[in-house]
Amino acid sequence: MKQFYLIDASIYIFRAWFSMDENITDSQGKSVNAVYGFAHFLAQLLERAQPDYIVAAFDESLTSSFRNKIYPEYKANREPAPPELKYQFQLCRQLCRAVGIKEIASKRYEADDLIGSMADKFRQQTNQIIIVSRDKDLLQLLERDDQLWDFADDKLIDSNQAEQLFGVRPDQMVDYLALAGDAVDNIPGIKGIGKKTAQHLLQHFDTLENLYECLDDVDLLKIRGAARVKKLLAEQQDMAWTSQRLTQIKRDINLSMTQKDSQLQLDMKKVERYFKKLGTGQRLVTRFSKLVN
Repeated sequence: MKQFYLIDASIYIFRAWFSMDENITDSQGKSVNAVYGFAHFLAQLLERAQPDYIVAAFDESLTSSFRNKIYPEYKANREPAPPELKYQFQLCRQLCRAVGIKEIASKRYEADDLIGSMADKFRQQTNQIIIVSRDKDLLQLLERDDQLWDFADDKLIDSNQAEQLFGVRPDQMVDYLALAGDAVDNIPGIKGIGKKTAQHLLQHFDTLENLYECLDDVDLLKIRGAARVKKLLAEQQDMAWTSQRLTQIKRDINLSMTQKDSQLQLDMKKVERYFKKLGTGQRLVTRFSKLVN
């Protein structure tokens, strides 16, 4: 079975930034703890997965995403990365290239959108898409035998397990978040409607579109405060549609990438040059070298 691995890189860089010793420095004396931790993550991933195809998607659009034009408050609750972390993000992208992993980023689109578009572009050419992330937003992309791999907790989630966890199918995740909101990304949803109510509504009406077409039927449901829920939906309809646009991952970005571009091309000479310039990581060089032997 040919597997295509799509890495949501930023999550693992932030994880390393917060968990690794900040005293790990490069040849210039700058902290590279996030790079060091991310390198260990990549090595472990390659050891375990032995991927046929692999791409790492990076976020560069915290304030320049097309979603910020739709809703200026989108992700406004997040602090911008400090300069020392931005420095390490660039080193992590260079690391991917040195290790032979195709990396991609965009000022307009988020990593989720790049992952969604790559998944749709290459799904027919591979047997299985595996998204390496712990971001629940990406569950909406799961089809057929696809899986979301929460690598840090070593959890593989397929479409059936996603439904068990959230009470909705992967293809309903967009509408689920549009109703319940998402505090992590500052997506408002419908204020006053929580996760359980959102589940019940979608289990009955299936989609947000059908829900609003049959809005008069909401107060007939056997849910607590049905009349109130109907009123909230009516009053905040515009925000529901806005939230849906924010949560919908784009899957049609025109990417100038072929399947061959995504083949792992581990070249130890490049790896050695990278870590020599970094001034640290000899153990990592040894670890990566075992992958080509």
